Amino acid sequence: MEQHRSGLTPARLRRAGLAAGPIAFLGIFFVWPVSTLLFRGLVDHQSAITDVISSASIRGAAWFTLWQALVSTLLTLVIAMPLAAVVANVEFRGRRLVMALVTIPFVLPTVVVAGAFLATSDRTGLDSGPFSLSKSVFAIIVAHVFFNVAVIVRTVGGYWSQLSRTDEQAARTLGTSASMTFLRITVRRLQPSLLAATSIVFLFSFTSFGVILILGGARQRTIETEIYRYAISRTDFATASVLSVVQLVVVVILVALNTRLRARLPRSDRLAADRPQAWRNRSTAFIPIGTVLITLALLCIPIAVLIEQSLRTGGGWGFDHYRSLTERPPFLTVTPLRALMNSLGFATVATAIAVFFGGWASLAITYSSRGVSRLLDVGYLLPLGTSAVTLGFGILITFDTGIVDLRQSWIIIPLVQALIGIPFVTRAVVPVLRAIDPNLRDAAASMGASPAKIRRDIDLPIARRALVVGGGFAFAISLGEFGATSFVGRRPDLMTVPLAIARLLSQPGQSIRGQAMALSVILMVVTAVVLLAVDRTDSAATI
Repeated sequence: MEQHRSGLTPARLRRAGLAAGPIAFLGIFFVWPVSTLLFRGLVDHQSAITDVISSASIRGAAWFTLWQALVSTLLTLVIAMPLAAVVANVEFRGRRLVMALVTIPFVLPTVVVAGAFLATSDRTGLDSGPFSLSKSVFAIIVAHVFFNVAVIVRTVGGYWSQLSRTDEQAARTLGTSASMTFLRITVRRLQPSLLAATSIVFLFSFTSFGVILILGGARQRTIETEIYRYAISRTDFATASVLSVVQLVVVVILVALNTRLRARLPRSDRLAADRPQAWRNRSTAFIPIGTVLITLALLCIPIAVLIEQSLRTGGGWGFDHYRSLTERPPFLTVTPLRALMNSLGFATVATAIAVFFGGWASLAITYSSRGVSRLLDVGYLLPLGTSAVTLGFGILITFDTGIVDLRQSWIIIPLVQALIGIPFVTRAVVPVLRAIDPNLRDAAASMGASPAKIRRDIDLPIARRALVVGGGFAFAISLGEFGATSFVGRRPDLMTVPLAIARLLSQPGQSIRGQAMALSVILMVVTAVVLLAVDRTDSAATI
């Protein structure tokens, strides 16, 4: 009786318990480390806030950070949406292979892709003159599009492929043109996935590090690269912490706005597993075929450069660089192949953590009260928008004493990688859970099914494809994660593939660069195999 009088009904207690785990995980491994770093950096150097505000160069970096991220996001949508439409609506041989190939650029280490773009500009003669690719704004935006096409194709295309065709067919029957049907019905139904995908693309472009650092050089700076320069090059942690606060504030505002907009959207839609269909009119089949081929061709140019450089030797062509990966160069702590095994192990553990807590958080976001739902929705997207320097150093200085000393433990690496992978799980699962017809849950409840049984027998089977897809993305992200791992992976024997590639690229010599390219190609192949296996687990497992 007292529980009901105080408002603590069994339903509310269940919702509170559902949200407790995700909130605790986020608080311990994200909020606590980031808050610790920011507090230590600002408490003794309050004058740094005034210095940052009055700095014209930092204001310029903030403005460039904002507008280049916006342009990168819009251009990614323009280029990726045609391919998303094809994979969502057309069933064709090699569809899963296309999805895997599109995802490969997304998981490549940024230092490798930036180097490939520089090499491409050298080969095409666009490294000088008014159309210079290297160290230019255009190169930065194109590189961001190269990375993020997969986010739009798999997130929007995956959600689109599960929508029933009923509404569109009804509109066409009533005489609505194909273009108006798309704008008035299809786009409206795609809004949850569009907002989820564009928010991720914008945050990745907003916090881009390796691409800006290499392609932008000293001319183009963002908040992220300024954090790195002040923290590493100048050891000015106060200014770096203030910049981290600025970055976090902007990210929180953007994520909160995105969450508010998505909360106003309809939460139910009819789902179907048979939307992709064979192209009926063979005379116009060149449209989807051409879309696939053109998009893959554009994405494959930098990848082709990597493969070409991995096979080029001093005497011509061969596999010398690949054979040398079994040996440990003097400037690496492990052999490149051992680094690959480390990356696979860490990615497996990180994926398990991301799927567990991401799936748990998705249920909490769907079933909890509006306030808790928004808190989790915003909170679990913040690691994507947080500086790698802030996240890595924060964890390093927080878990450094007593029983929470994780600096020398291997688990610290997959924990950091899981934080970055969880948003992909929630962004894949939440729209699907919200699209489930509530009548299914009501019917099960009327027959005596408990909330736990409803989630197990209704929600989980429907969301299984999204969990698989989110887990595949988390695995791919973990394989290619470089920024935060470079700060927490301090043990020599725990070197990962991206760290090994970066170390190889930092050394002079064509043969060493060839080894870096060979290791990059192996990473691409492993990623493609994994993603293809994930897609084969369920024919509709696309995001």
